[in-house]
Amino acid sequence: MALYAATATPETSLAGALIAVAMIATLCYAFGCWLWPFGACRRCHGTGKRRSPFGRAFALCPRCHGDGRRLRIGRRIINSLREIHDRGTR
Repeated sequence: MALYAATATPETSLAGALIAVAMIATLCYAFGCWLWPFGACRRCHGTGKRRSPFGRAFALCPRCHGDGRRLRIGRRIINSLREIHDRGTR
């Protein structure tokens, strides 16, 4: 019997599992950005209004222009990749 024989036991590595989980999370986020491209504005919390310091008067939110929605970062990436693809195929 050899002392240094190679074994064929499969070892599951933690790094492989973490990479698989990260890929699944990324795909789920990309699918969510494709399905729901807009999120609530962070400054006005989706109301579209900016309150005065005393809370009585309001104006339109300068970040979302009164819409209350913002384009998600993942959707911006998808849109820019689509623009690059469209420019390359013309």
